[in-house]
Amino acid sequence: MSKTTTPKKSASSAKSARKIDKIIALMRRKNGASLQEMVKATGWLPHTTHAALSGLRKKGREITRTKNDGVSRYSIASASK
Repeated sequence: MSKTTTPKKSASSAKSARKIDKIIALMRRKNGASLQEMVKATGWLPHTTHAALSGLRKKGREITRTKNDGVSRYSIASASK
């Protein structure tokens, strides 16, 4: 008799999902969020944070980048799909 198991999400996968939610919340603010603000909120390195933004774009999120005083700020323009 074989036993069927369902795949479980790992603890690190659940943590990443919560961190993505933090990034989305920061970008939904009126002025969006800088890369440094997102790095500080998640504890990720800048290149990991950029990869997360790319992943959000691939999932259909429209992310815009603007520059204020030489600092790039990211915001979610709309939630699509």
